[in-house]
Amino acid sequence: MTDWLIPFLCGLGASIISAWGVGGGTLLLLVMTLFLGVDQRTAQGINLLFFLPTAASALICHARGGYLDKPTLKAAVPFAVAAALMGAWISNAVDVEALRKPFGIYLLFSGVGLVWPKKSGGEA
Repeated sequence: MTDWLIPFLCGLGASIISAWGVGGGTLLLLVMTLFLGVDQRTAQGINLLFFLPTAASALICHARGGYLDKPTLKAAVPFAVAAALMGAWISNAVDVEALRKPFGIYLLFSGVGLVWPKKSGGEA
């Protein structure tokens, strides 16, 4: 009966952390793969479903506030869609175990970048 409780609490916690601007989806990925035994591709799909409503609401809020650079958006979207489709194709063509270590290294560097951000060039 309580099989849903831990995943629910993980999703709730990731939602709260995401609302604070921290990579809640990335943390959700780690929890699902390391602690809940979810396959990496499935976890990444769930992470994408987790991200899409947040991104859509942010896009709407930024559009209403006039914070979108429309020429840049028009130039970037076709390349972003093509890259996303290519990445999805590659991820389905490659064995999950081959993706696990590079993705873990990426998450490690991403976390280090959040903990120790680079200083801007103007500071002495």
